[in-house]
Amino acid sequence: MSSVSQHLYTRRRITNVVALLLSCVTALFGLFFLGWILWTLLSKGVPGIDVNLFTKMTPPPMQEGGLLNAFFGSAVMCGLAIAIGTPLGVAAGTWLAEYGNARKTGVVVRFVNDILLSAPSIVLGLFVYTLYVMQTGGRFSAFAGALSLAFIVLPVVVRTTDEMLRLVPSQMREATLSLGIPHWKVTVQVLYRSASAGIVTGVLLALARISGETAPLLFTAFGNQYWNSNIFQPMASVPVIMNQFAGSPYESWQTLAWSGALVLTVFVLLVSLGARALLLRNKISND
Repeated sequence: MSSVSQHLYTRRRITNVVALLLSCVTALFGLFFLGWILWTLLSKGVPGIDVNLFTKMTPPPMQEGGLLNAFFGSAVMCGLAIAIGTPLGVAAGTWLAEYGNARKTGVVVRFVNDILLSAPSIVLGLFVYTLYVMQTGGRFSAFAGALSLAFIVLPVVVRTTDEMLRLVPSQMREATLSLGIPHWKVTVQVLYRSASAGIVTGVLLALARISGETAPLLFTAFGNQYWNSNIFQPMASVPVIMNQFAGSPYESWQTLAWSGALVLTVFVLLVSLGARALLLRNKISND
């Protein structure tokens, strides 16, 4: 080996080792703080996990209670948001993949969807506050909160549906269309079945994302310390209660905030794992 080749080989080895060390240090740096956060969450949240947390209402200061009304409110608003955003997102994603893919309109819609996908959630909350809350006389409600969360769900489902349908082989479309089957039947009965796992995964990831959103709910659902099942009235939610209780001077409220954060984290983790398991199962079945 010539001296020039040896020099180049040595320099590449040094560069490789330095890059590998930097990558390892960066990964360990991120894992350290992630572990720190999880340890803090567990150490402060586990002591407050008991039956009262899931069976009692949010208490007055310095009294025992739970987060029953907050869990119920979060479930209602997230469920409504998924119910509103999913059909609209699937319909828009289907149009992009099947009808607007080669049109300029499709390019514009994708661009707008990308903007909406990256928009801060507080901006969406202010939009719904202006569009709905102010028009109803400043009346905060769970429905307004669900609308703001639906604007977060919508672009996620649109993107997922668009990408999953475009991944379906074109031969499948051509084979079914050649039999004289209408395009809409091909989409519903063939393409949706092939892309269903990916679309459901997108919906689950959207659910995991909106579960911890606080900012849009502050301007729409506002919050409620009491039990309320009317979606057109203010309703409690776990993120808003956490925001209020975590900054309070009362230890009982702080414990509830940490416990709510732990429950919310576990829920998001389970939803994310379910989405990944669904994708893995679909991949194995296709192979």
